[in-house]
Order: sequence, then C-alpha cells, then structure tokens
Amino acid sequence: MLVTTTTNHARGGSATESGEQGGIVNPSHSQQMQHPVFTRRTMLQAGGIGLLGLGMHHLESLRADSGVKTQNRTPRAVIYIFLSGGLAQHESFDLKPDAPDTIRGEFKPIATRTPGIQICEHLPKLAARSERWALVRSLTHPSNDHSAGHHIMLTGRSKLPPGFNPSKPQPTDWPSLAAVAGAATRPRNNLPPAAVLPDRLVHNTGRVIPGAFAGEMGPSHDPWFLEASPFDPRAYGAFPTYEFDHQDRPHAAKRTSFSIPDLSLPEGLDPGRLGNRLTLLEHLEKQCRALDRVASEDAFDRQRQSAVSLLTHPRVRRAIDVTQADARTLDRYGRHSFGWSLLMARRLVEAGVNLVQVNLGNNETWDTHGNAFPHLKNNLFPPTDQAVSALLDDLHESGLLPSTLLVMAGEFGRTPKISLLPKHYKLPGRDHWGAVQSVWLAGGGVKGGTVIGSSDRIGGHPATAPQTPENLAATIYHSLGIPASAVWFDALARPHGIYHAEPIGGLMG
Repeated sequence: MLVTTTTNHARGGSATESGEQGGIVNPSHSQQMQHPVFTRRTMLQAGGIGLLGLGMHHLESLRADSGVKTQNRTPRAVIYIFLSGGLAQHESFDLKPDAPDTIRGEFKPIATRTPGIQICEHLPKLAARSERWALVRSLTHPSNDHSAGHHIMLTGRSKLPPGFNPSKPQPTDWPSLAAVAGAATRPRNNLPPAAVLPDRLVHNTGRVIPGAFAGEMGPSHDPWFLEASPFDPRAYGAFPTYEFDHQDRPHAAKRTSFSIPDLSLPEGLDPGRLGNRLTLLEHLEKQCRALDRVASEDAFDRQRQSAVSLLTHPRVRRAIDVTQADARTLDRYGRHSFGWSLLMARRLVEAGVNLVQVNLGNNETWDTHGNAFPHLKNNLFPPTDQAVSALLDDLHESGLLPSTLLVMAGEFGRTPKISLLPKHYKLPGRDHWGAVQSVWLAGGGVKGGTVIGSSDRIGGHPATAPQTPENLAATIYHSLGIPASAVWFDALARPHGIYHAEPIGGLMG
C-alpha cells in the first residue's frame, strides 16, 4: 500500500494518503518511516472503495471521516497543451524578421498588447491577450528524435532512461508529468487527479509513443486516458474543419466524430458489473457490521452513494459532453477537435482533475517538414489561436485562471534553416530541432507580458537564460503545490526525487 506524507507548509497540515505502488514523502522524514497502522474500520472502508473499482487513491472522503483533518485551500491545476510534432519557433513566438530569408520564413511579426513583444501575424487573438501570458524563448534539450523528444518533454527529464525504446513505452521509462502529478496531488470529487485527452499519441505505423505513461512508477499510476478522438494515421489537425494531410495526398481520411468518452465508470466496469459489485459490497458490509458494530457506517455510506452518483448520473455525463455545450461556448472555442479538447480540459479542471494533458492534434500534427507555411497559416494556427484564447478568457472570467497554470509546448522546435524535401513535399518547411524552442505559459501565478530568455539571432540556440525540461517540470510541480522536498518510493522502497531543477526564474509574480 502506498503511503503519502507531506510537510505542513506544503499541504496545510500533515496527512497520510493511500495509493498502489509508491509514495510521496518529505526526505527529512525518510529515516523515521514505519508501516502505517490502520483501524479495522479504515481497512473495511478501503476495501469497499476497492470493490467499486475507484482505486486506493480515492480516500479523501475516508480521511474526512476518520479524524485526519486538513485545511481548506484553493485547488491548483495545470493544463498542459502538447503540440506533438514540434512547433516552429520562427513561425510562432520567436520570429526573426531581420534574419536572411532562408531563416526568417514567410510570416511577419505583429505587435501584442505588451510593448516590445511580437508574435506571428497568424495568432492575432493571442496577441490581443498578451497581458495574461508569458513566453520562454530559450528552452533546450539534446534530442532531435520524435519519440525521445516526446519522452523528454512529457516527463521533464532531458536524459533518456536506461533501456529506452523509441518504438514503445517501457516499464523502466521515467514517469510522465501527469503520472507524478496524479500520485503527488490529492484527488478531488472522486475523480482521478490526472488525465490525458483526447487520445493517446500513436505513430502512423500504429506504435504508441512513449512518454505519457507512469513508467517505473508502475501502470497503476498511468494517467486517465480519455479516448475521444479516433486515430487515423493519414489525418492531422483540428477535424472536421481544419483536418489536413502533411503531404497533401489525395483521399486523405476525413474524421467526423469526436466521441464522448465514458467518464462514468472505470475501464472494464459496465453498469451491470457495477451493480454486481454493489450487491457483493452490500453482503460484505453486512459481515463487516457484524464484526465491528461500534463503527457507524452512515458517513461512509453517504460517501459511497456520492461516488456512485458521480460515476453514473446522467447530469455528469452531460456536463462533460462538450459537443452539446451551448452555442455561444462552442462558437468561442471552435466547433472542431481543438476547441472541444480544450473545453473538455477546462471542465475537467473545474470538476476536480488536477492536471490535464491535452494533445492538440494527434501524433506529429505539428511536424512541418514541408508545406509548412500554408498548413500553419490555414490549418493549424486558426483553430489553435481560437481555442487557446477562448480557454484563456473562460478561465479568467470564471476566476480559475490564477489557480490554473496553462503550458503549451511541443517535443522540440524546428531548424533555423528552411529546407525542402521534394520527394515528399511540394513546398518547404523545417526539420527537427531540440536545441531551442519557445514555450507559452499563462495563469497559475505567471506574470503576464513577460519573456524569459532569448534565442540567438537565427533562432538556433539559447542566447540568454537557457531553460531545460527539468525547469519546466519543476514549474508545473510548484504550481500544483508539490513541495520541492517531495520524493516518491518505488515497489522496492527506493526513493526518487520529483524535482530535478529549480522552477523557471522570473516567471511567477
């Protein structure tokens, strides 16, 4: 059983949390660790939750009923917008208008609301909201490979793990940011603490891209994958409105559905099986009451009924069914998969999920080796500009932006020099480039209108204030309220530090 303890200043009071494979603790207490002692009633309650298929990490309600007190605090959340394929810094947030034409590309910079900050002319809505967001123009890591870059940017670890396999996830991979956040933050409202949507990142050959899973933490700590977007190896972008094919091949797939995932029940548990489990649970509870009559079951019964209601009530499903949102909301976010995905992320954060990774486009959607400029201008930037700006406005208007960090990045940037691969593309683009990329951030205490670091005159390497994926990960963990001293323990009780660098300096207000 996983036991989690945290320092008083980090969590508003000491607490013990349960899970399945490892734990999060303060290293200063590591020499004093001992096996936890549970009352019979706590064990019975924990067993009941397990029968519901909710997992041992859904114990906040039990904690409230067992005498462990915690202080109320504003929930913190993160939405990590991941641009698989690699966003070109020259075409987005770090234009080089004075560079040679083989470097600067076709797009022109426009002014934002913040004096001195310019971004791409095809991101006008974001330009108009610069007082709410910041840029890091100097993030760097050593890989130009898609799979390695995914693993690096989704785990916050620049060095690949031993035995890394670019063809598939491995149990020895580093745990993803979502997996760590899921293990190190408190569940809210019986929902998993971390989720990934609208699909798993799958290569066009059908192999699953590594990086988004729990790796060495164990599969029980994998984030909640919400499969809403159908995979098709020939289709990219924000379907149905902005779907495209990188090579402009004829007869490309046309996806039309954004199927609402079954958020109501754990995997493999249909309503019939849930009913069977509840019936079995009732029989077991009768035996439990006979063995422990002095323990009142009323409070736990209420919590169980609340959990079942959350899992099965039609109103919950309607709330998450973003395609049925009101017309004004859909028009703001966009009636396409980018808009639906970010709207779903916003609703999940409000419902109680602490970290949501949104894959804005399926695997390699942003891999603009060729035909880059028309595809960015016509297919990628319009739905991104619309949906991200709507998310920013929505969180601001609802009062959630100060407690919700938004991060937008890819697995790497693109090469300074424009290139052409005539065998595959009619028009030019840029290749993979891990040496530098721009990262966009907002909310969660980020100082709007701020630029951290810079790239050199051709946008090829950091010139000032270089940042690493470890710095970005630390920023995310800090925003979630995870203490810098936190570690997690694997199945062999070996400690693993969560932080591997300091948060990005100068970013937070």
